[in-house]
Amino acid sequence: MTTTEIAQSREAAVARRKRLVRQIFSRSTVYTVLLIGCLVTVIPFVWTLLASFKTHEEIINPTHQTFFPRHFTTENYHTILTDPTLPLARFYFNSAFIAISNVILLSFTSSLWGFVFAKYNFRFKRLLFGYILATMMIPFQVTMIPSYLILLKFDLTNKLLGLVVLSWFDAFGIFLLRQFISSIPDELLDAARIDGATEWGIYWRVILPQLGPVLATYALMVFMWNWNAYLWPLIVLRDVNVRTLPIILTWYNNRHTSDLGLQMAASVLIVMPILLVYLSLQRYVVRGFTLSGFKG
Repeated sequence: MTTTEIAQSREAAVARRKRLVRQIFSRSTVYTVLLIGCLVTVIPFVWTLLASFKTHEEIINPTHQTFFPRHFTTENYHTILTDPTLPLARFYFNSAFIAISNVILLSFTSSLWGFVFAKYNFRFKRLLFGYILATMMIPFQVTMIPSYLILLKFDLTNKLLGLVVLSWFDAFGIFLLRQFISSIPDELLDAARIDGATEWGIYWRVILPQLGPVLATYALMVFMWNWNAYLWPLIVLRDVNVRTLPIILTWYNNRHTSDLGLQMAASVLIVMPILLVYLSLQRYVVRGFTLSGFKG
């Protein structure tokens, strides 16, 4: 090996080491930022969970503040679960009925509209799609009073069904699913038509099976929105026995302002179901948004 070749080999080795150092530094920076963001996001919930196993005195005592409980107790949960004025099963049912009904309805309508806008050409298609996207910029406060008057006209106020019947349309869901369906090859649909499939059969047997990740992601988002909804259910639902968990949480916290342990336990009981749903579907979230592409 000549001197020139040896020098070139050394330069190549140095360049590889520099690239490796840059890659390690870049990845370490990314992981550090992600770890800090994760801690900032998770620590408040972890503190709430741990505080629910503390007494009120331990939470507010400034001289004995600890992150973990000094005297672990489940009395807060026992008090809530045995409170005759707080039928949690009923309120869980109300929130689950509204959230699941909206998930089913919006997943169906959004995927169907997304299919239409992605795979069909018709007059004023772009104009109509632009109008749908424009509705995303209208604040809820603008449509709140007309929506309430519609429910009042049909005698759907103070009923759980009133929080479902107006949820048949979601501009974001149509946009998200349309972007994903646009990436499905047209040849797949043409092959189904050649085999004698109807347009409804194409949607049901060809399109829907392809929507697994993105539809699961969207369903999770709809579930979270409806489970955590506060203002609209507060307006529509007047009777206590038809109200949802976020409203009951505010009512319960107002009754127990002098006991932070009970407030923390009530918050955990209300948040835990949606956390379990998220953990069971979280593997679809990144994949769903990645596959959707968000292309025009």
